[in-house]
Amino acid sequence: MYAEEIRTARSRPPTNRLRPHTRKTILVIHVIASVALLGEVWTLVALNLYSTLAADNELARAAYQLMDVLVFAGGIPLSMTALVTGVALALGSHWGLVRHYWVFAKLLLLIAVICLGMFLFQPGVMAQAIEQGSESDTQQWRQVLVVTAQLIMLVTATTLSVFKPKGRIGWRSQRAARSPGEVSHVPRRTRDVARERTHSPE
Repeated sequence: MYAEEIRTARSRPPTNRLRPHTRKTILVIHVIASVALLGEVWTLVALNLYSTLAADNELARAAYQLMDVLVFAGGIPLSMTALVTGVALALGSHWGLVRHYWVFAKLLLLIAVICLGMFLFQPGVMAQAIEQGSESDTQQWRQVLVVTAQLIMLVTATTLSVFKPKGRIGWRSQRAARSPGEVSHVPRRTRDVARERTHSPE
């Protein structure tokens, strides 16, 4: 009887799990946003290299202006969409947000990409500097390094999504991983009561 209670508790899905249809919908949005963001950052790398190496200042300024448009029209909404949907998928599945290293690493990488874009990537400022003739090679190459770092982070996050390397955060999670027969969402009181009654004489 009590063993049946434990089996029932183990088979009962956690209340925070997303419904299959909802999860698939969010997953589609997440994948589209992530792939589009990766392509957008790749485009920024190419445009930055062109602007840095171009001999024509007018073309370089036009490229920086185009990058400014891409950031506001694509980079910001895509990165925020990827972040929100990624957090929703993690919290609504068995992976969790801070339970597995690869999920948490993806979150940190995306936040780092957003922070680099917010604080260090300045295509509008570079366009004005070229127009005023105050740009420098150091400033231009710094912009190239920023978007290249973003690209590497996004590629790394994509790789983590595909391979899902093993490893759980915290000693409790590691102990649970070593004991696959024990399911973490089984109430401890249920297990303790069942154990006591199983070993007690009838």
